[in-house]
Amino acid sequence: MGFSKGSMQTAALEKQAHDAIAFAGGRTQLGKILSHVGLIESGTNEELKRQVDALIANQNGRFHFGSLIRCTVQQWDGNKWGSSGNGMLDKFVATPFGKSVVSNCVRRFLVQLPASVRLVILLGLGKDQGYVEAAKNFIRQTRLGAWKDVNRVAYTDGKVTFVHTEHFKAQGALLPQWLGQKDHPRRRFGELAREAVQGAFLSRGSEVSQSGAIAKLSTEGKGDEPRQS
Repeated sequence: MGFSKGSMQTAALEKQAHDAIAFAGGRTQLGKILSHVGLIESGTNEELKRQVDALIANQNGRFHFGSLIRCTVQQWDGNKWGSSGNGMLDKFVATPFGKSVVSNCVRRFLVQLPASVRLVILLGLGKDQGYVEAAKNFIRQTRLGAWKDVNRVAYTDGKVTFVHTEHFKAQGALLPQWLGQKDHPRRRFGELAREAVQGAFLSRGSEVSQSGAIAKLSTEGKGDEPRQS
């Protein structure tokens, strides 16, 4: 689940098919994330992008795409409005207006999920896990249930597990570090996400493997706005 519809994505709706817009320019990175947690097969960059292309285009598939906020969000940097930059996720959800928008979206789109949905992937961790905590609080307060933390990046009500991953447009070395490509403590967040995904299915009597497409995944949007994780 992406954070919101990016301004570039919204502008492209008048000119391009929706299937071509979501995650435009970042489908390879998204493929790396989904492969890392065991939801699609591993492969070359082109193979990963091809898998994501097919998943987005398939309206009847196991994966579904959406965003936490169903509109475009921008922030004022002192000179202009922009849909990217540090703190995009954290700063918005910390404001009274942002809280009301997120609460309304969670209430409308995440409270009544189909019974077949077991897993929701949220793209983004936030500075010092700030987005994880904010999203968890919104979801737990709105989607009432017997909630518990799975680990530092995941939480569940026993029916659906919500797992935070790195953002697909994370800046610099953040994504490679999360993927474990470098010997960096951040790789632990990627490992925790994989463990939570596996647990979401093992608790329901299924096995997760990189043969892919076994989960119903709710995510979305190109989300070109939040680049900091």
